[in-house]
Amino acid sequence: MYIPAHFSVEDRKVIIAFMQQFGFAVVVSHSDAAGLVASHVPVLIREAGSEIHILGHVARGNPHWRLMESKAESMVIFQGPHAYVSPSWYATSPAVPTWNYAVVHAYGAAQVREDATFIAGVVEDLTRRYEDGREPSWSTQALPGESYGKLLNAIVGFEIPVSRCEAKFKLGQNRSVEDRAGTIAGLEREPSPAALELAEFMRLYRP
Repeated sequence: MYIPAHFSVEDRKVIIAFMQQFGFAVVVSHSDAAGLVASHVPVLIREAGSEIHILGHVARGNPHWRLMESKAESMVIFQGPHAYVSPSWYATSPAVPTWNYAVVHAYGAAQVREDATFIAGVVEDLTRRYEDGREPSWSTQALPGESYGKLLNAIVGFEIPVSRCEAKFKLGQNRSVEDRAGTIAGLEREPSPAALELAEFMRLYRP
């Protein structure tokens, strides 16, 4: 990924928090026979000492998991808020349109995990993450034992120990304070929820 120095993010805590917040990721793998294959899946981030592991699952009918058996490197893309930026929002001119966004690419050799304990743990942790706080909430305990067992047999788990990360937050750090303030104000006037999300992210992440 092309990352100019002023858009680069190196802080491990910031990167992990971003991956956890935007946990619906794109897992990309490659094989000579199939070429590039991508799956869009929710994932979990786990720290083990100095290591970062990405955990998830795909449908057994999805041939992507068989590429993971090869131990070839996969890439996991975490996409944060993004939106169009109009030069009319800047205090400085002349200027041109651009697109602000935040993204993390994580790389590692994926490992297939077919043991029921691992798969159930991933399913239950993902369920708790997205059901906690809901009224009413749902849990895997609502499924009869036989149905839950069939569900687990129909999916395959994976684990990716992260070997390297690239993080790029393109949020106007190359522009003046006035231009960044104008960008936030402009985004907040947009009718798009994505623009409002980006404006909030820019307020929280100040270079």
